[in-house]
Amino acid sequence: MSTLRGRGTASGLPEWDRCAVMGVVNVTPDSFSDGGQWFDTTAAIKRGLDLVAQGADLVDVGGESTRPGATRVDEAEELRRVVPVVRGLAAEGVVVSVDTMRASVAEQAIAAGAGLVNDVSGGLADPRMVPAVADCGAPFVVMHWRGFSEDMNSRAVYGDVVAEVVSELRERMEAVVAGGIAPERIVIDPGLGFAKTAEHDLALVAHLEELRALGRPVLVAASRKRFLGRVLAKEGAAPPARERDAATAAVSAIAAHEGAWAVRVHEVRATADAVRVARAVEGAR
Repeated sequence: MSTLRGRGTASGLPEWDRCAVMGVVNVTPDSFSDGGQWFDTTAAIKRGLDLVAQGADLVDVGGESTRPGATRVDEAEELRRVVPVVRGLAAEGVVVSVDTMRASVAEQAIAAGAGLVNDVSGGLADPRMVPAVADCGAPFVVMHWRGFSEDMNSRAVYGDVVAEVVSELRERMEAVVAGGIAPERIVIDPGLGFAKTAEHDLALVAHLEELRALGRPVLVAASRKRFLGRVLAKEGAAPPARERDAATAAVSAIAAHEGAWAVRVHEVRATADAVRVARAVEGAR
């Protein structure tokens, strides 16, 4: 797989002349960031359309919280939460990503109009995921993942986090390609906050060029995460998730400057401005 020129894009997705902005719609009652706000289908669709109006290029719809310690929702409930929202947004012309670890949810979301499968497990949680995505030909996000949310913090052990994440992502990409997904349809994600400490997350953001050397577009999902709370903490107390949006926009600007394909965020407006300023600076060189 050749090294990227520019930030790249996955086959089957639109091409943007800058880092894209992926807005988040959590159709869950227990997300760490905004659990319950968009749990109703109508509210979730409206939220997605609002994010597009604020500058999102695509919208990521998920029905299962992956916050540390979260327990899994059952398949029927995830389908009930996700598919109507995907269908409603796609009907309005929105580019929709489905955030799921289940092949059945991915298949039904794609049938409802989703254009990208964002699997935080990179296809490891469900052995049917890779063949299902291969069969439908959808672009696929391969995230660095070491296990489910219940115990992922215990897996945050690295000698060299950047080298190990790059190596494990490379192995997973090769497995996904061997499973039938075309290389040009793969996006990679370092998995900030998943089996990683704040120090690990910061190191990965500081070394995005090493992830880009894998030759695929890079998605950076830092929005409101614990490592930002640690950076902003005063007298040992981290600000709540919803007070980390300015810090999120700062990471978005850094990621855009370092050639990320897209950033995934809960609040779009500041990040949409940040990536556009980063592009203007690039254009002035």
